[in-house]
Amino acid sequence: MTDGTFSETGVFVCFEGGEGAGKSTQAQALAAWLTDEGYAVRLTFEPGDTPVGKQLRAIVLDPATGALSPRTEALLYAADKAEHVDTLVRPALDRGEVVITDRYVDTSLAYQGAGRVLDLADVTAVQRWATADLRPDLTIVLDVDPADGFGRFEGRDRIEAEPLEFHRRARQAFLDLAAADPDHYLVLDARSPVDEIAAAVRERVRPLLTKAAR
Repeated sequence: MTDGTFSETGVFVCFEGGEGAGKSTQAQALAAWLTDEGYAVRLTFEPGDTPVGKQLRAIVLDPATGALSPRTEALLYAADKAEHVDTLVRPALDRGEVVITDRYVDTSLAYQGAGRVLDLADVTAVQRWATADLRPDLTIVLDVDPADGFGRFEGRDRIEAEPLEFHRRARQAFLDLAAADPDHYLVLDARSPVDEIAAAVRERVRPLLTKAAR
C-alpha cells in the first residue's frame, strides 16, 4: 500500500517477519551502525515498549492468558500500537531521530488478519486508525520458513505456540504486503549470514537518512 502518512522529519524503519527470523539482532545492528555514524537513534519494539504496552504484552503473549477472541486480540494489539506511536514513535520522529522498531502494523495484519483468518480489511482499518496511519519509510521483512524459525529459540509464548499452518499463513501475508509496495519494503532471506543481511539493510537505509538529525 502506498497511501498513508510518512514522517517529514526523522526516519522510520521497521523489521518484520516470523518467529526466529533474527529481527532483534538486525535491529540492534542497524542501531549500532547509525549511532556510530552520528545519528540520533531510538530502538524500540512491539508489543510492550511503553508502560501501558507492558501490561498489554503480558495479556496477549502470556500462555496463562489462554484463549482470546481473535477480535479481542487484534484490539489489544491495536491499543499497544496507539500508545506506542503517540508516546514514543511520533515524538522521536518529530525530533528528527531514526526510529527502528522490531514489529509494527504488518505483524497484526499477518498474525491477526491472515493467521487468525479475520477479515483483512477490518484488521487493516483498526490498525491504521490506531497508528494514525503512520507508515515506516522502510519495512525490512526477514523471511524464514516457520519450520526453521522455531528451531532458533526455546520456550514459546501464546503466538509462538500456534500451529505451523498459522505461521505459514502469516509468512505469506508478510510477503504479499512487501510485494504490493516494493518501494517501501526490502525482503531478505533470514538464513543468510548475519553480516550480509546487515550490509543489505544499511545499503537500503542510507539514502533515507537525509531527513535524520545528527
